[in-house]
Amino acid sequence: MAEFARPGPTVSLEAARDQLLTALHRLTPRPTPLDQALGTVLATQVIASENIPSFANAAMDGYAVRAADIGEAPGSLRLVGRIAAGHPATTPLGPGQAMTITTGAPLPPGADSVCMVEHAVIDGDDLTLEAGVQVGQHVRHTGEDVTRGSLVFDAGTEIRPAHIGVLASLGVGEVTVYPRARVGVLSTGDELQSGSGELGDGKIRDSNRHALLALVSGAGCEPIDLGIVGDEEVDIQSALDGARSTCDAIITSGGVSVGVADHMKTVLGRLSGGSAHWMEVAIKPAKPFGFATIGSAGTPVLCVPGNPVSALVSFELLARGAVRFMMGHSVLDRPRWNATAAEPLRRRRDGKVHLVRVLAGVDAGTLVVRPIAGQGSHQLRSTALANALAVLPDGEGMDTGEVVSVILLEPDAVPDARSDQ
Repeated sequence: MAEFARPGPTVSLEAARDQLLTALHRLTPRPTPLDQALGTVLATQVIASENIPSFANAAMDGYAVRAADIGEAPGSLRLVGRIAAGHPATTPLGPGQAMTITTGAPLPPGADSVCMVEHAVIDGDDLTLEAGVQVGQHVRHTGEDVTRGSLVFDAGTEIRPAHIGVLASLGVGEVTVYPRARVGVLSTGDELQSGSGELGDGKIRDSNRHALLALVSGAGCEPIDLGIVGDEEVDIQSALDGARSTCDAIITSGGVSVGVADHMKTVLGRLSGGSAHWMEVAIKPAKPFGFATIGSAGTPVLCVPGNPVSALVSFELLARGAVRFMMGHSVLDRPRWNATAAEPLRRRRDGKVHLVRVLAGVDAGTLVVRPIAGQGSHQLRSTALANALAVLPDGEGMDTGEVVSVILLEPDAVPDARSDQ
């Protein structure tokens, strides 16, 4: 009779992450159209080829004037023209003159300031200024935001919407970035069934693959559905062999624990030349984990547990940081915040860090968390109802009012959450 065997040594979460990241490599950077670069990471510096603004212009609607003409307010000037955005003045501004100007319009030659509409009175072509004006007042100066030849963004910068706006204002049409990782997701197990048809005897519907594909997409990767394979070594090897030519990384669920039918270890051991890593991470849930690199390109295969909650937690704590590292990110993890336990968070001593599903919210300006009912590694609905994981060190847990570290899984779903809480 086959016997159960431990998947590997017990290691801390930090040690497991270090082992995994050491085995990975960054993806090869490539030019990417600017409008497709959101969320990617710059692989090279961006140096400004021009000034922003490229010309001095009005910071608000008002009147272009020469500060020296005003003296002590009130002062009188003569209106000699109008300048609108996109239409430079055709004549310079002379002494004692003013021009109506709109926000963003080029300052006419000779002008050095803009007087606000609210501080002026018009009578025909006569303009009376009711407040003094300083040189440079309400003027956006050439190169005030970006100076030609200066460093705009350094390599390693994650491109967010504002970065795209800055680069577009410089006329940058494409950027050299680390590409989005193509991450395949493969479910393993004879018990799995896909689709909505009637379940066969002893079968369960495959939820892990769909949830993991969603997590892969949410991490900024390109998800690739590799389907389901049964518990046959030849099928597992065929699926991995086929995927490594089209994927930058592969995530499998199932076949990583201590079951006698867990053939993933045998297959990956063979494909990796015996260099696969198997371990028990000192966390709950998501204890079993394994990884290997296969093929000449060293395609990483990350093996998460088959229990639905364990699969998701394993992705959050290990696989997510791995694929983000491959895409050039320096910030690999979701932020951890301190929160107050609104109810007791109980656990037993077992030498592991517990990740408790909680609902985070704000109460009187303080981030608070409450546990979700149903903490079993098979209870996926409770994970859907949670928006955070409370990190409980080994011990008896936390009492009401104690401070606990939490990982926010859905920051946008925390009402009124503030970064300084």
